[in-house]
Amino acid sequence: MPTSRRTFAALAVSALLLPLSACGSGDDGGGPGDASGKIEGDITFQTWNLRANFKDYFDGVIADFEKKHPGTRVKWVDQPAEGYADKISADAAGGTLPDVVNVSPDLVAPLAKAGLALDLDKAAAKYKKEYLAGAWASHQIPGMTGTYAFPWYLNTGPLFYNKSLFKKAGLDPEQPPKTYDDLFADALELAKKSDGKVATLANVPTIEDFGRYGVELMNKQGTAFTFNDAKGIQLLAKYKELYDAKALDPQALTATPESSGKKFLTEAVAMNPGSALDLGNFKKQAPSLYRNIGITDQITSTGHVNMYVMGVMVNSRTKHTAASVAFAHWVTDAEHQMSFAKKVAIFPSTAGSLDDPYFTKEDGTDETRVRVAAAKSLKNAVNYTPVLFSEQMKTALRNEVAKALQGKESAKAALDNAVKACNTLLQQQG
Repeated sequence: MPTSRRTFAALAVSALLLPLSACGSGDDGGGPGDASGKIEGDITFQTWNLRANFKDYFDGVIADFEKKHPGTRVKWVDQPAEGYADKISADAAGGTLPDVVNVSPDLVAPLAKAGLALDLDKAAAKYKKEYLAGAWASHQIPGMTGTYAFPWYLNTGPLFYNKSLFKKAGLDPEQPPKTYDDLFADALELAKKSDGKVATLANVPTIEDFGRYGVELMNKQGTAFTFNDAKGIQLLAKYKELYDAKALDPQALTATPESSGKKFLTEAVAMNPGSALDLGNFKKQAPSLYRNIGITDQITSTGHVNMYVMGVMVNSRTKHTAASVAFAHWVTDAEHQMSFAKKVAIFPSTAGSLDDPYFTKEDGTDETRVRVAAAKSLKNAVNYTPVLFSEQMKTALRNEVAKALQGKESAKAALDNAVKACNTLLQQQG
């Protein structure tokens, strides 16, 4: 999704060696790690690039919490998107990690390994049933028992396609590809009919794509990556075929979500992932594209689309565990998630919320069509990106994929090398 919301889930923290220390003052009756004490005390809540657009919303959420729980005070700090992972790393190392922290699954993993993330299966098990099972599981760490953050907002999106480009290639614009075989066949036909001027895809395969294709990404123990299996090799070989035929954009090796979005806007690419936020951009920046926009589901071999998930973690070393757990739950409960989802194109992770008419009733607009379709798909969506897949690992995979597409290595050799590099990095995480 070429939207600002995706950048939250795309950031990752590198392997960290964190001391078992954190900040906090005062004490709950139950002590650190015990959420059964009295809800009181001063706590700090840190978000990730949200103040600029949602100050009034969070001011209200905090004020209502403090009113409900006299004796509590919540200090809200907001960090910029740039360098957020580094900021968390520095705070963890320096013992200044806030009490309640906005995280993504990959950010919580090293904190949980260092003992700095509270295990909610122990401290807040009574709340588990309030959330979608897949969302609750998204902050579990392979090789560890427990859940280390409340699930917060979710995002996913459809595939947009250009009906005009499909029609020019002799393809039925009302029958977009539904399977990977369809996608690859249509992409080759579009490239052939346009003499290589129109690519169907603008991005090389990422770890999420391997997951959607049905590749087993890791072993069940979470001790090794396994995406170099027969299916993984098959997917990369198919992308090589597309690349050679110019059905995959020649600049895909250096593409970003933003650059891919621009290619789609200028009608140089026939398909691109997106979200409801993008429809307004199409209408404003590319009216001719907007008139010919098609909307279809993400293509998967598993029946489960990919989702991005944000979470709210409680610092295990907070001195106000009861207040911190209560506030983290407050921010992520059904009422507050629903009100937040109506302010921005995201989706709640709470059970039952996606059955609200806001997410089930169409009104004839493309915006509601996308929202309803996405909400339906999220009920059994999967966060395919492994929690332990760091930014360094993403780079290693991307580099090897590039070598395969350029013909410098076979698909098998490239994925073997990528898995070897990622497993070495995994062992370094400890």
